[in-house]
Amino acid sequence: MSAPIAIDAPVAMRPLPAPTFWRRALRHRSFVLGGVLSLLVLASALISLVWTPWSPYEIDIASKLRPPSAVHWLGTDSFGRDIVSLLLAGARSTIMVGVIAVSIGLTFGVTLGLIASARRGWTEEIIMRFSDFTFAFPAVLSAIMLAAVVGPGMVTSIIAIGIFQIPTLTRLTRGSANAIWAREFVLAARAAGKGRFRITIEHVLPNILSILIVQVTIQFALAILAEAALSYLGLGTQPPLPSWGRMLNDAQTLLFQSPMLAVYPGAAIAIAVLGLNLLGDGLRDLLDPRLARER
Repeated sequence: MSAPIAIDAPVAMRPLPAPTFWRRALRHRSFVLGGVLSLLVLASALISLVWTPWSPYEIDIASKLRPPSAVHWLGTDSFGRDIVSLLLAGARSTIMVGVIAVSIGLTFGVTLGLIASARRGWTEEIIMRFSDFTFAFPAVLSAIMLAAVVGPGMVTSIIAIGIFQIPTLTRLTRGSANAIWAREFVLAARAAGKGRFRITIEHVLPNILSILIVQVTIQFALAILAEAALSYLGLGTQPPLPSWGRMLNDAQTLLFQSPMLAVYPGAAIAIAVLGLNLLGDGLRDLLDPRLARER
């Protein structure tokens, strides 16, 4: 997975006022392009909830490996399923896994990071060693172990990806929070008699929220890649549920006969990951006051 965003100095990323933010955002090419690509993927997933050209679960062997036509816009796969329908439904599965997995990582990672930063001492040491231990188990390895116990499936991939998200977000939260704890306004709050929990909620968390938002876009992109990899290996989303990784797996034996079967899901994964990474880069530039002053 990805390492947390480096923090060079204890300067919080404070959001700009809404009108100023959106004026700058619409002039930021990475943010605009990333937003458009991300919205395209999200729209595909939402559209699949109410409409697809054909049922993504319908098998029609008589229509297998059809070329693109007015009936099947991108053709059909080896089971006669419509490619466009599979891509739309696959976006839904991918986003579902990504959202839940990142939510798991965000909930536990931010909580542990804030506790480690607030408590320090042995509490911090135990939490950070737990993070180091978790890093030793990549998402694929975790999925293999879970599959051996509960079997492969979407739940397995969600748990495996979510667990691997935790240490990254724990480290990022702890590092960012430590910088805020050293700020004058936090020292003033402590002098005023506020407890650590209240300071964390009222002062620390709001000042690191922008950093977390940027990192979440990166973690979401990594979750999409991990989900595709697990589904490709047969550990993630299982048939008949469509998945971009599963489509790649089905296409690998037909690369010479019908290479576009692998190109379509591969392009979908690339668009989703590229869009989220560009969006994250744009948000970082827009929310970091140091970069804002340089522009």
